Amino acid sequence: MEIKHFLLASCSLTTLRHIAEAPIFELTYTVMESYSKTAQDFCRAYGELCGYIFEHKDLSRLFYDALVYDNNIFADLSCKKSFEEIPEYIKSSVSFDMQVLETVSSITGDMLIEEAVKVFPKESAFLYTLPRFPNSAQLPVKDIVSLYELYNQKGYGYFARGTAFTVEKGEIVALPQADSIRLSDLKGYERQKRAILSNTLSFLQGKLANHILLYGDKGTGKSSTVKAVVNEYAKQGLKIIDLSMAQLKYFPKICETAGASPFKFILFLDDLTFQQEDETFTALKAFIEGGVAGKPDNILIYATSNRRHLVKENMSERITENEIHLRDTMETSASLSDRFGLEITFSVPDKEEYLDIVDSLAEEYGIDLEQKELHMLAERFALTRGGRSPRTARQFIKLQVSEMAMES
Repeated sequence: MEIKHFLLASCSLTTLRHIAEAPIFELTYTVMESYSKTAQDFCRAYGELCGYIFEHKDLSRLFYDALVYDNNIFADLSCKKSFEEIPEYIKSSVSFDMQVLETVSSITGDMLIEEAVKVFPKESAFLYTLPRFPNSAQLPVKDIVSLYELYNQKGYGYFARGTAFTVEKGEIVALPQADSIRLSDLKGYERQKRAILSNTLSFLQGKLANHILLYGDKGTGKSSTVKAVVNEYAKQGLKIIDLSMAQLKYFPKICETAGASPFKFILFLDDLTFQQEDETFTALKAFIEGGVAGKPDNILIYATSNRRHLVKENMSERITENEIHLRDTMETSASLSDRFGLEITFSVPDKEEYLDIVDSLAEEYGIDLEQKELHMLAERFALTRGGRSPRTARQFIKLQVSEMAMES
């Protein structure tokens, strides 16, 4: 494609027009524009393009990511309709846009420099010394049918960037290094894990599923279990948004954003406890109940807490002489937790359960100690850590691994 045709085609993108805002597209476009300016403008634009490609990935992969992360009508329809049901005028526009992207993604450093030499012949000696970026692989999405299959099977938009997200100042942010824990890493609590897995799978299959409250003592693996379950089903499009108490005021906004996505979400509320019944408490309770407008069918709430009653009671409320007021206070305290369809308890393991967890971890990490000695040390360690728990067992094993490393 000639330079002038490329510039015209780039300005003519329709359904996929937002891809022109992707950094890789803007940098490539700037290089093309520089041919009508000076050699210095070309070198500056070309250098920025090379640097971006070196820092990230090859050219076609960058354009592929831009396609996946884009929000457009074709992507939306691909998740809701068959290919035949999508209007022809939309498919025609996407086909045109795909031709443009295929051409742009196949550009090489040699091609850009050769064009610059033609435009700026006096600078040819220097231009030939410029570094080249590696030739790109073919764009993974070759045509409109493969693009439809991509959107239909894997989803699209911002949430295609990863599995785990958090909230910062009211904005959903992808976590570049999410917790990779798997259920196989968690020992014990098989009944609890099965219940959460079953509910999550039902949710992914579009069947009825419950919001879950996981409550129990600290260190028993409540949070880790939720994250591990999400990792088990990540390839099926399950996402997790970690919403802290400090960010809970943005709860309605987060639900609105996630509700418009084709993915399924676990909205994770870790260590959920309210000081008093407030607007956030009321909004959360209304969401779980469905509210007037109903609730998105692609969002479930999984919350953890050290207490079943999620509103802390003040001593003044307990000492009140008004029996009716006391009863109302206690009912309010329990009203939110009662809205969760599943309440799963994570109790502190007894001695036998704790040592079973220690044995499993010791075998996994190759701890070469007699069982009697291992158990004695594990019990002694638990006393120094405030009691038995899966977390304590894992900390103990890590200590043994580090001591083994020192001895070797």
